[in-house]
Formats: sequence, C-alpha cells, structure tokens
Amino acid sequence: MSPKLARLLPCLDWGRRYDRRTLASDLVAAIVVTIMLVPQSLAYAMLAGLPPQIGLYASILPLVAYALFGTSRTLAVGPVAVVSLMTAAAAGTVAAPGTPEYVAAALILALESGLILLAMAVFRLGFLANFLSHSVISGFISASGLLIAASQLKHILGVKAAGDTLPALAAELFQGLSAVNPYTLAIGAVATVFLFWVRKRLKPLLVRLGLGARAADMVAKAGPVAAVVGSIAVVTGFALDAEGVKTVGLIPGGLPPLGLPLFDAGLWLALAGPALLISVVGFVESVSVAQTLAAKRRQRIDANAELVGLGAANVAAAVTGGYPVTGGFARSVVNFDAGAETPLAGVFTALGLLVTTLLFTPLFEKLPQAVLAATIIVAVLSLVDLGALGRTWRYSRADFAAMAVTIALVLLVGVEAGIVAGVAVSLLLFLHRTSRPHMAIVGRVPGTEHFRNVERHAVIESETVLSLRVDESLYFANARYLEDRIYDLIARRRSVRHVVLMCSAVNLIDASALESLEAIDARLKAAGVAFHLSEVKGPVMDRLKRTPFLEHLSGRVFLSQQAALAALDPACCEDGPALRRA
Repeated sequence: MSPKLARLLPCLDWGRRYDRRTLASDLVAAIVVTIMLVPQSLAYAMLAGLPPQIGLYASILPLVAYALFGTSRTLAVGPVAVVSLMTAAAAGTVAAPGTPEYVAAALILALESGLILLAMAVFRLGFLANFLSHSVISGFISASGLLIAASQLKHILGVKAAGDTLPALAAELFQGLSAVNPYTLAIGAVATVFLFWVRKRLKPLLVRLGLGARAADMVAKAGPVAAVVGSIAVVTGFALDAEGVKTVGLIPGGLPPLGLPLFDAGLWLALAGPALLISVVGFVESVSVAQTLAAKRRQRIDANAELVGLGAANVAAAVTGGYPVTGGFARSVVNFDAGAETPLAGVFTALGLLVTTLLFTPLFEKLPQAVLAATIIVAVLSLVDLGALGRTWRYSRADFAAMAVTIALVLLVGVEAGIVAGVAVSLLLFLHRTSRPHMAIVGRVPGTEHFRNVERHAVIESETVLSLRVDESLYFANARYLEDRIYDLIARRRSVRHVVLMCSAVNLIDASALESLEAIDARLKAAGVAFHLSEVKGPVMDRLKRTPFLEHLSGRVFLSQQAALAALDPACCEDGPALRRA
C-alpha cells in the first residue's frame, strides 16, 4: 500500500487489522450512539430552523464519508449545537425560516463549508485554525450556549419569540409571558429537570443499586430517549396537541434525497463568509475533540487529513439534504466510552439512523417540541463555562479581553460578529505584546556559564560589554522598539564598548528587522561600539548568510554568550566580588 494512498484513505490502515472483537465493540458503540443521536438530530435541526428530518439526513452519509477519510477512530460527526446556531444565523439573513429558500441556503452552506475545508486540505492550511485562540473559542462556546438555551425557552413556554441576540430574545419572551401554554410549560419543565437529573444523578444511583459502572453510564446516556417516549405517550394519551402543545408533526420517511444544492451566484457569494466561519469553527471544535480522545489511547490525529474527512462529510451532507456538520463533543465521548474502536462504528450508526428514517419516523409525530428544546438546553448548558472568565483574568488580561469581547458581542450582536471580533482582538493584542518584547540586560551567574536577568539574580556584569537578551522573534512590529532600546541603553552607559545581542529566543528575523540590525550596527560603529550576536539559531543564521549583513557586521557572531564574554572581557569570566544583586 503506497504511503500517499494510506494518507488519503486512513480506513485502509485500520481496516487491515479489523477482527471480530473490534466488530463487536463497534456494534455496541453504534447502538448506544444511535439511540442518543435520534432525538439529538431532530433537536439540532429544530435549532437550525430546519425540518426535523434534515437533522436525520445530516447524520447518515456524513458519517460514512468521515469513516473513509478521517483519522480519528472515535470522532462522531453530525449536527452540533454551535454549528446549528451559526447555520440559522447565516440562512436567516437570506431567507425566512420554514421556506424552501431557507432550506436551500442550509444546503449551500454545507456544500460551501465542505469545499472550503477540502481547499484548506489541498493547501495544508490546517494551521489557520490556530488563529482561534482557546480564549476566543471558550468564550464563543459559552456565549453560544447561553444564546442557544435562551432561544429554546420559547418552545418550553409555548410562545412565539424571535431574535438573534440575548436582549432581543429576552424582550420577545417577556412580551409573550401572557400567552404561556401551561401544558407545554409543564412538559418542558419536567423534561428539563428529568434530563438534568439523568445527566448528573442517574449513573451514581444505578451504581449504588449494584449495576456496573459502564452499564450504568450507557443507561444514563439513553435518558433523552426515555424523555421522548414518555412525552409522546403523555401527549397521545391526553390529546394535549389539541390543547395547544406543539409537536414535531409528521416527519417524511424514506431515503435522504440525492442532488446538488441550488446554484445561485448571488446566494453563494452572500453565504461564503458565514460558510468560512462555520468551516473554521467546526474544524477547531472537531480537532480538539479528536485529539483529546486520541491521546487517551495514544493514537495520532493528522489535522490536514481531518480537513479532508470533515470536508467530505459536509459535501455528503449537502448532496443528501443535510446541513453543515462537524465532530460533536457529547456524541464522540459517548462513542468513545461505549467502546468504539474504529470509524466503522460511525458507519453502523449511519445504518441505524437510516433504518429509523425509513421505518420509524411516524412514531415521532406526537413528540412535543418542548422536549426537543429541553434536550438542547441540557446539552448546551454543559458547555457553558463562565468561570473561565475569572481564571483567565487572573492569568492573562489580554486573553481575558479577547474572551470578554467575544462573549459580549455574541450575546449582544450575533455569533458571526462575536467570533470575528474575538479573533481580531486576539491578533491586535498579540501584535501589541510582541511589538514591545521583553528585553533583559543579563550577566553571568557565578560559578556557571549561565546568563540571567540582572534585575532578578545576583550576577557578574561587565562594565564594557552590554549583554542584552531579547525574548521574542524580530519582525516589522518590534524592529523600531529594539533600535530605541539599544540606543537608550548606550546613551546611559558611556563605558560600554561592545553590545552583544543574545538571540537564544529569536526564531525569526524578517526583512524589516534585518534593516534595523543594519542601522543599529552602523550607528554603534559611529559611536565607537562594536555590535555582536550570540546564540543565533541555525535557521536564522542560514537566512543571515544569504545577505551581506554578516560581512559588514562590526563585531562577531558567537556560539554562546559565555564565548562572547570570554573574548570581549575575559575578566568577567572569573568569579569575583563584583556582583550586581536584584
């Protein structure tokens, strides 16, 4: 098997070692995930403003596509809450929910997202996801969770409410309080409390009653199914749909429809930006989950191959009547805990959902929308971590600013504005921080060849050699700051005859920084001071050698700071009483 083919189709690797034990593990995991995924798929489709069957469609062929091209053994792909919310926000800008145009927009978003992810894979752009810092992602997910939960309260209360921001939703819900349907509220409230209890309390209770930990966990994961079955029985038995309780209604059965989304150049262009955001957010969420689970089994995830797997999954969703998908945290953890060994568990899950779509959709006709809303609320609130604000504030004010801006704008303006602003703030703060890098005058620690900051340690410092360590790569944003810092130090230290720039933390010197180094060298030379470099890394030195800078340098390039001091001021290499203390 050629290495290129193995990279393109990771399934060929695990497929060669597939056996009966692995098959049994995958089948058990598939059964558990299928039971969990049926109500989740219906609920997330409702969150996206789409007919419920589209949630099922988006959970079938995408799983098969990911199994072929994805590198994670346990990632479960399908609709997720955050991407569903982003889909609703994007599709709502070009069409009204419930219209054929709205469904067409969701299909276009899936195809565009898939094509964007595949294009990123071709150009190996998986690293671009790194521009979404953990602070931005954490803030985005927490704010989105709150926004999603608020958006589902209308189904719990049985009132009409629209809005893409928290204030708009709160105002609409407040106005609708007089029209609350008591039956809907009762069903929604009971379902919410039950699902929270199942998530937190059922497993420990079953373990105390003597059930094995794994079996108890599997029973707890089936809690949403019990809520679905119980609510259907209540609505049917008491004819509550006649009392105003809104139900899912008749779900069309049959195979997912095959076909390409509508091609409308204007519509595709209008949705391109949101599709890009959905692609990047979905990719980051998916890779984070995949890497976390893979680490537990000492497996490896290839980020660029994941782009292919997720891209193929979204294309598959688009051609089978679905909407954008990615790897979900909750269902992936369930898949992992249930013992899934390979992505074939996802294929078996897809078969289970296909059978459900073909044969069992009529059973969901009396399912209250309030129960699906409760399922969403319980799922998304588990992702909310507002305590991260306090932890981040104590550790990094810059990261706190990015997180706070993201949360505020997601809640007050919208999901797209929030994540774009969060990324922008992160990049601006990064540029600001690196434009004024930490620089330290260093001296030798007595009895060693180590050099440390003179402000923090008792060190030996030369009178004629200024040893300056810069703790950042040198590039256009901080080049002028480096110049000003060196000139200021030289102006205040008349005895200095040599300046040694210690480059142990410098991984890059760009063209602007190189010009600054040349200017520093020329100005120091005019002042009778030689300019030297030490501890220059190999790749940086390779680039410097391609320029005339080293030929014109007034000083030398030393392998180590110790070698520089030994050559320029040998007396400082001997231990003595001349110490500078912090």
